[in-house]
Amino acid sequence: MLEILQGFGFPVNPHIRTGLTLAGVLQAYKDLEALRESLAYEIDGMVIKVDDLGLQQILGEKIKSPRWAIAYKFSAREETTTIKDIIVQVGRTGVLTPVALLEPVNVGGVMVSRATLHNEDEIKRKDIRIGDKALVVRAGDVIPKIVRVFPDRRDGTEKPFAMPEYCPVCLSKIERLKLDRSYMNKCVNASCQAQLKERIRHFVSKKAFDIEGLGRKIVDQLVDEGMIRSFADVFKLEAEKLAELERMAEKSAGNLTQAIEASKKISLARLIYSLGIQHAGENAGKLLSRQFSSLDEVMAASAADLEGIHGIGPETASAVHGFFANAENQTMIRQLLEAGIEIQNDRPRSSETPESPFYQKRVVLTGTLASMARNEAQALLEASGAAVTSSVSAKTDFLIAGADAGSKLDKAKKAGVRILDEAEFLAMVRQA
Repeated sequence: MLEILQGFGFPVNPHIRTGLTLAGVLQAYKDLEALRESLAYEIDGMVIKVDDLGLQQILGEKIKSPRWAIAYKFSAREETTTIKDIIVQVGRTGVLTPVALLEPVNVGGVMVSRATLHNEDEIKRKDIRIGDKALVVRAGDVIPKIVRVFPDRRDGTEKPFAMPEYCPVCLSKIERLKLDRSYMNKCVNASCQAQLKERIRHFVSKKAFDIEGLGRKIVDQLVDEGMIRSFADVFKLEAEKLAELERMAEKSAGNLTQAIEASKKISLARLIYSLGIQHAGENAGKLLSRQFSSLDEVMAASAADLEGIHGIGPETASAVHGFFANAENQTMIRQLLEAGIEIQNDRPRSSETPESPFYQKRVVLTGTLASMARNEAQALLEASGAAVTSSVSAKTDFLIAGADAGSKLDKAKKAGVRILDEAEFLAMVRQA
């Protein structure tokens, strides 16, 4: 594929190697790291991936990364600086994150003045204090991180840091909650302005409603002035009121209201992403929109239904189901629809018709098909309007069984699911 692209005139990296053993991969890493400084562009590592495109399709993707590729990073560049202060930020889920304010330092060509400290346990483990000399890296040559501090360089003026007992924004009592094997400090006040601001910023961001003109400072003003208290309030903003805000002239206010009006038509995938559901990012939104024809179907799906979708794991399934089962979130969705939101499903419908026997049916594929790969069969079914899932349940309409079908076939028989062999499947697709 790369040779073809090169033939078309596209630049192709000359340092690609294929067909490597594990030892070959390690040698390629060492060779590339040696070349790093002499290249005409910045690199922070290399990618190791399965080369076969068919296997890539079978392996699929997780929410944030493919299963068929992994990054192998070079050692991060390091510099020493001083921690001037430690502040606390409140995220859109209410989690408090300590952030170190640094004496600005150049790390790999970028001036770094802040570094996340993740959580209270991280600060205690590394014994980080305000005033410490610290070793700073850019993790993956991107995210600033404090590796360690130098206790032997302390002069007695350094101050230990303690997480606040009350939210620095809304003054609500902070709760310390266990997450896996660590703890997090969280403001559980859903009305906290800091959380609201972050949720609104996510809601109007480029991958969500993509409302141009609603930047960080404008969102802060609108929340502070009480003009936005919920997602639905974004669509009730009036140009006359906006023009009264600082840094918002009459023309800017008009442009913003036009952008808000234009954003009301949104795909199902982008809407799901905009809601900020935990564990459900951009890819999860796309996967759900391909399997369900409407938001109502997503909201009605059980956790088991959601987990049956290829690429949706148990954490994401549980989070999505729990979000839409919540009465307050259901009210919020209703308010959005009343504000004029039009949801357009972006599921492929090239040959999809209500006359197709697979239209709006739940289908599971198992075994090996002789005439096509599994991903090709899935594409055919989805184009006919089917929702292809990876597990059999009482709601499954068809099981398509190829050669060497296993436990899914037994389960389908017990559940009374209609079973199709390859010939029957192809005949039904041709009918559509």
